[in-house]
Amino acid sequence: MWFQIISYLKFLVKSTNQHGVHSPFVFNYVTRCLYSPKRYHKSKSISVPLKTIAYFNFDKITIKSNLMLQTLVEQNFPNAKLNSNTFDLLFVDVLDIPLFQKLISADKMNNDSLILVDSIYSNRKKKEEWDRLIALPEITVSIDMYYCGLISIRKEQVKEHFTIRI
Repeated sequence: MWFQIISYLKFLVKSTNQHGVHSPFVFNYVTRCLYSPKRYHKSKSISVPLKTIAYFNFDKITIKSNLMLQTLVEQNFPNAKLNSNTFDLLFVDVLDIPLFQKLISADKMNNDSLILVDSIYSNRKKKEEWDRLIALPEITVSIDMYYCGLISIRKEQVKEHFTIRI
């Protein structure tokens, strides 16, 4: 409980909105996707993946351990292929370094694939794992949105980390 309160206050101090984002990819994602007025769900952890799917027109989506999100994807994006062998978007509750490296080595993702990690501030251990994960050289873009975190392996992108209020 205290960890979440303190971590949220620290997040607010470090975070920014679209101003101060110099990456065109991230700026467009924040302004056209995250800040779009369309609301799919009251929970930001559910709404962010749905907005992301719509913005990028992803069709191969893998969702681990969230039946509500899976149902909403099926309802809102009937042409999407759920839980296919490869993915454009992966939504997970937990992502550690060995799992990430397994995804990379098994060619489950492509240059434009994104990973959304739910509730990166739910506990100290999860936040520490997030920090270790985004330090990996394969990860070029990471966005901490408090409610979830986004990871990208875009090779043309300079390695940057963003802390964005949504």
